[in-house]
Amino acid sequence: MFVVANFVSSLAMVLDYALTFYWWIIIARALLSWVSPDPYNPIVQFLHRATEPVLEPIRRQMGYGLGIDLSPMVVLLVILFLQKFLVHSMVQWAAHIG
Repeated sequence: MFVVANFVSSLAMVLDYALTFYWWIIIARALLSWVSPDPYNPIVQFLHRATEPVLEPIRRQMGYGLGIDLSPMVVLLVILFLQKFLVHSMVQWAAHIG
């Protein structure tokens, strides 16, 4: 069973890193929304392409409360939940079966 435990533990670590990476992408996108970045900049285009498929459905459901886009905050809270619940549960499960 140690092979399964190692696999689950490694999968949890990769998931945690991916969620942390996406966390910073969302923050960068939110910070760029405060200024007027060049839309032809490759970094700006990457941030838009990487975040818009996640932010747009949330934005459509929530709308703009008081003219503020709160969809990045919702995504950050979901990422935090996934890191605290899913990743930690996977690590504890791996420790239990290992």
